[in-house]
Amino acid sequence: MRDIFVTAVVFGVLPFIFKRPWIGILLWCWLGYMNPHRQAWGFAYDMPFAFITGIVTITAFMFSKEKKEMIWTRETILLLMFIGWMFITTFFSFYPDAAWLQWDKVWKIQLMVFLTIMVIKERQHLHWMIWVIALSLGYYGVKGGIFTILHGGQFRVQGPSGTFFSGNNEMALVLAMLIPLIRYLHLQATQQWVRFGLASAMVLSGVAAIGSQSRGGLVAMAAMGLFLWFKSRHKFVMTIYMVIAVAIMASVMPQEWYDRMNTIKTYEEDTSALGRINAWHTAFNVAKDKITGGGFEMFRAPTFRQYAPEPFRVHDVHSIYFEVMGEHGFIGFGMFILLAVFAWLRANQVIRACKNDPERKWAADLAAMIQVSLVGYGVGGVFLGLAYFDLTYHLMIILVMVAKFSGVLDRVPQDSRQGSARPQIHPAARWNK
Repeated sequence: MRDIFVTAVVFGVLPFIFKRPWIGILLWCWLGYMNPHRQAWGFAYDMPFAFITGIVTITAFMFSKEKKEMIWTRETILLLMFIGWMFITTFFSFYPDAAWLQWDKVWKIQLMVFLTIMVIKERQHLHWMIWVIALSLGYYGVKGGIFTILHGGQFRVQGPSGTFFSGNNEMALVLAMLIPLIRYLHLQATQQWVRFGLASAMVLSGVAAIGSQSRGGLVAMAAMGLFLWFKSRHKFVMTIYMVIAVAIMASVMPQEWYDRMNTIKTYEEDTSALGRINAWHTAFNVAKDKITGGGFEMFRAPTFRQYAPEPFRVHDVHSIYFEVMGEHGFIGFGMFILLAVFAWLRANQVIRACKNDPERKWAADLAAMIQVSLVGYGVGGVFLGLAYFDLTYHLMIILVMVAKFSGVLDRVPQDSRQGSARPQIHPAARWNK
């Protein structure tokens, strides 16, 4: 029944994409983030729904009468350069077969990220896209939170198999990035029942992140939660939500969970932590030896034999930073970090320009919440590996669209008091390029 439902929804929506290509972006987000076909057990499980949706969306956009325009800013230019560099490193990868398979996933994701910025041309469509992303990932947050409460935290919360966040560690990091997006929708909602539902989703997603039993996820949630409170317009209300989530956690999580979390203090005695540190040294040594790094999927036994301080301690890298450093060298690592810096500065620019303008308050709220998401991603990413996850790059692109739709990127005439008609860059948009 689930197979039929997912198939019917996808193929039922496809015809509408030809008239409104932006609907294709929403459908792709639903398929890419919720992975509804992975909730089925029949013919739909391995159906390439996202690929089909992508092809239809691209075709519809190319043949539409809409203006084909890319917003070229420092973020989009650097992201394009980063993609190009990953393509180059794949040619020099240690394990070409595995590397090209991963590249095939990465470039398709990035293609849709760039298509998003070209197709989504209205603020309302962007708002709906955020709703789709929040509901898609929020499904796992709500489901995982209820699961944790009902089972007393005895089992780990994990994502759907065959996805970027199938593991408990990745699931925790995704939820840390999700909660701020739900908070943005909560700030914009006017109906009381919608606000209550979103508030409940935030609390349950927090419980689910804890229920993942991921130590890195706990660190990510702590950093995200602190920054979320700092950025919140209504700190008292946010404090109540956090207290509720902590109270639920304290009442349901078993002693085994506390024992596992306490191993953060004694990492030198934990074999998993030592394995990660060994993988980090391996990544650094590879980047130091190869300008292009080892390419995608380089963290394998032969690589450890040659580059690791402990050659026979083979472990997944579990870090976005060392994952990129090892696979794409110091050049790729530098681009990756610079992308985050540019995104942060763009968010600051939007917040400064819009926070005191009632009509553009939404832009300041969204930029602030994306900053909170990036804090969760950046802190949790030290211990968790999701370097190529769609949402990270979507958030960076969304910041550019927010700046565009809020007028931050626009040129405005010089103040009439200056007596000059020559157009100048608005102070909030000086750092456009």
